Amino acid sequence: MSSFPRQVAIITVSTDQGGPSLVGALKKDWASPNSIALSWQQPEQTTLPILDYEIKYYEKEHEQLSYSSTRTKAPSVIISGLKPATWYVFSVRTRTPVGYSSYSPKYEYETTGDSSDIASDQGQVLVIVTAAVGGFTLLVILTLFLLITGRCQWYFKAKMTSEEKRRTSYQNGHVPFPGIKTYVDPDTYEDPTQAVHEFTKEIDPSRIRIERVIGAGEFGEVCSGRLRTPGKKEIAVAIKTLKGGYVERQRRDFLREASIMGQFDHPNIIRLEGVVTKSRPVMIVVEYMENGSLDSFLRQHDGHFTVIQLVGMLRGIASGMKYLSDMGYVHRDLAARNILVNSNLVCKVSDFGLSRVLEDDPEAAYTTTGGKIPIRWTAPEAISYRKFSSASDAWSYGIVMWEVMSYGERPYWEMSNQDVILSIEEGYRLPAPMGCPVALHQLMLHCWQKERNHRPKFTDVVSFLDKLIRNPSSLLPLVEDIQSLPESPGDEMDYPMFISIGDWLDSIKMSQYKSNFMASGYNTLDSVARMSIEDVRRLGVELIGHQRRIISSVQTLRLQLLHEQEKGFHV
Repeated sequence: MSSFPRQVAIITVSTDQGGPSLVGALKKDWASPNSIALSWQQPEQTTLPILDYEIKYYEKEHEQLSYSSTRTKAPSVIISGLKPATWYVFSVRTRTPVGYSSYSPKYEYETTGDSSDIASDQGQVLVIVTAAVGGFTLLVILTLFLLITGRCQWYFKAKMTSEEKRRTSYQNGHVPFPGIKTYVDPDTYEDPTQAVHEFTKEIDPSRIRIERVIGAGEFGEVCSGRLRTPGKKEIAVAIKTLKGGYVERQRRDFLREASIMGQFDHPNIIRLEGVVTKSRPVMIVVEYMENGSLDSFLRQHDGHFTVIQLVGMLRGIASGMKYLSDMGYVHRDLAARNILVNSNLVCKVSDFGLSRVLEDDPEAAYTTTGGKIPIRWTAPEAISYRKFSSASDAWSYGIVMWEVMSYGERPYWEMSNQDVILSIEEGYRLPAPMGCPVALHQLMLHCWQKERNHRPKFTDVVSFLDKLIRNPSSLLPLVEDIQSLPESPGDEMDYPMFISIGDWLDSIKMSQYKSNFMASGYNTLDSVARMSIEDVRRLGVELIGHQRRIISSVQTLRLQLLHEQEKGFHV
């Protein structure tokens, strides 16, 4: 045994946390000629917080010439500025406090576009022309045969014995095709009452019980009541009545909306029960919506709903608008005031009368081209040139999204209609409402693209919102939590520049708080851009509406400053 003590070394070994994990499969939600929407599952096994995601993309087989990257905090992104009908390669990696993960496997997706559409259309046209020529030749041979055999007269009489069949099949050039339902404009009828008879159901007034007046419309009172249906129990209805002393034009315009509503059958479109035209007063009877208009309902229940509930409302509205768009109907007046809400929070599109001039709408304003349109909800091309389309409805839908997420605030606040028009032309877009998820504000901005062909189709909107509902974690990143510039869903946004805090407060009609900002040491726009809602309250801003307006503009200012810092991000 040695007399020296045994030497012992104590070694402490600690292992590092696992590196960042790979994201799940990269999926395409929708594509347009210039954009692709992607989403992915968050890594399942990670002990580290995910700071953001980096998306790398380039044209297939042209990586060195077209390589770009962008970042987002949500597990979804809309990549814009792409070429039509072009294949792109995408991959994603996560960033955590210890660094970046490896990139995900590469995924290839193609934008839609003119070239693919033309090729497809040319093939379809060739088939149609060939079939048409063949069909015409066969028809000529058959006609000659019938003339020769002396049966032509009998043939045509047999085909046209039913007057009703002839009217419904060929009236006004509208030929129905099996499985395809399209909107028919009542104005195409020589006799507008014929459209009423064709698309609506006459109700015996003895089956209607009016209970109370709930409002006033353009043509008369709106009442709630009960409708007794044959073999069914009574149902709650809303009854629009035509005021006495009307002229024939007013009666025709009043029933025109019923002729439009009667063509629609969708759970997110207000349902027409029928009309009363054979006695006085003339009535339009529709389903009763317990919670009234969406804008008033949201203001009465400010802050009472979860984000998922609000997204569910938006999804219902988008679904109804997709149905209208598929039928070829352009709404022209989509706004929260024209969305009705029932007791189950189901939202339904209503008010189908704006192909008339809006004479009594308080939100309407005269335009340089004549007529009245609701400026704050209307796309620029519709304001300037009266070019209404499903794309202009998509712009209006973006404004409805903003109304919903702000609980019924007035778009653009107290700005005049002329200031709204000028601001939009200069590139200004509404900032995200307080508490709005990044993904939803991205969709709003996408709806507000200047180029109407770059706006999403309602099919794409429904698909995108469904994705958010199935993956609620994608709604967690809020705009006010952004620390870096989010992926813009459209062309590079043009944020308005301000020289001083005074200019900024003047632009949002909050100049009364200039002294509050100065007294609290907010002397630069950089310091304002770092403000939180608590900072705004400490300034002495007590009105909740003013707090929201200021913090919403702070978020836009933050994006503006980050935009200036990160202009060189794409490579």
